[in-house]
Amino acid sequence: MSRLSLFQELLNGISERGLALLGPAPEAAADLDGLLEQCDALLSSRGEASGVAYARRVLAGFSALDQSQRLGFYRALATRYQPELGAVKAATAAYLEAQNPEHLKSLLRAVEPPRQELFRRLNLAPGGTAALVSMRRGLFEYLDEEPSLRAVDDDMAHLFGSWFNRGFLLMRRIDWHTPAYVLEQIIAYEAVHEINGWEDLRRRVNPADRRCFAFFHPALGDEPLIFVEVALMRDTPGSITEVLDDGRETLPLSEARTAAFYSISNCQKGLRGVSFGNFLIKQVAEELIAELPGLKRFVTLSPVPGFMNWLRAPDAERAQSAESALELVTSPSWHSDENTAKKAREVLLPLAAHYLTEAKRADGLPVDPVARFHLGNGASLDRIRWRGDLSSRGLLQSAGIMVNYLYDLGNIESNHETYVNRGRITASRQVRSLLSGKRPEPNQEKTNG
Repeated sequence: MSRLSLFQELLNGISERGLALLGPAPEAAADLDGLLEQCDALLSSRGEASGVAYARRVLAGFSALDQSQRLGFYRALATRYQPELGAVKAATAAYLEAQNPEHLKSLLRAVEPPRQELFRRLNLAPGGTAALVSMRRGLFEYLDEEPSLRAVDDDMAHLFGSWFNRGFLLMRRIDWHTPAYVLEQIIAYEAVHEINGWEDLRRRVNPADRRCFAFFHPALGDEPLIFVEVALMRDTPGSITEVLDDGRETLPLSEARTAAFYSISNCQKGLRGVSFGNFLIKQVAEELIAELPGLKRFVTLSPVPGFMNWLRAPDAERAQSAESALELVTSPSWHSDENTAKKAREVLLPLAAHYLTEAKRADGLPVDPVARFHLGNGASLDRIRWRGDLSSRGLLQSAGIMVNYLYDLGNIESNHETYVNRGRITASRQVRSLLSGKRPEPNQEKTNG
């Protein structure tokens, strides 16, 4: 029996004893008011067995609520379990008068929302972590319409950041011998390049020159948190077809010089904002180097999901060039007509370079979410690839353009610091030449591993 199973069995035993002590659940527990009474009882509980039992009842009660009742529960979390203003004022005044450790401890206790302690206690129930992740996923549906609920989301994100700390995560290689349930999750959660059934999955995880790695958390069992698919290649790929071509020949590992991360997919929507990808990429790189010392280059082949929407947005500075580009790509088959594709390339590549390096949000970070992720991890913007993804999604999101981000293991930290502290994006000569309006030389378009 696994350690996780033993732990779950222990929790189940404690909760069963606690339920026996509490007696039958009151009928009111099935409605919102009764459920909130159970939450109050959980917060005031001192016994371990009764606490686990109350937590189990609350989670079971929440799962039985309908949509309107769940919204009411989220609202109650925001109002009923927020810090008490009088206690905060008193603790603040005491600390300002005498700034000693005891007063600081009292102040910290006063400003922490009681709902954080509620979540901690709910997490003690068997399956509590998974239930709370699911609860947060449901909360997302209401955040735009009810900004007051963001305080609840912030508290859950804060706790999840600790509970899903890198030190608790387990990295596993996914291959054709991985249990079927996990493989089914990989198929279901693939978010970049759809996996079309078992045979397609086999081509991605079974050949000697392909790898897939995933992070797991002990509390979630065989539910992956995030996974990355890797192609071991001679050179840096310029299109997804090079990676996923059904008829390609398997590369001997002795000839592999490049590890291309071509798909990274988050699996748990309730963990949005909790970063795992940076740790996963770095650990996978270390794992691959240990196995294959001949690897010299670590790159991505990444989508540019926001490019076409950015191009369509009104902007006087790029109005003329954007209009010209959009006119060229209106035909469904524009990319297969060489004359049209050539004209589109001349207009779109400089715009893509500008989008990736200059288009910023209000906080100064890049508009493109994939760029934010990789640049924030210390990668550099290495190549912008024309006709990298001619799938319907690739054409819709980015006119088929893809990007290679380079993970130079010797410069990751300095790139990260420069990006975070100065907002500077490290970009290659190929990208800079596009920004300056110069067409890259042919040898700059090709990268050898």
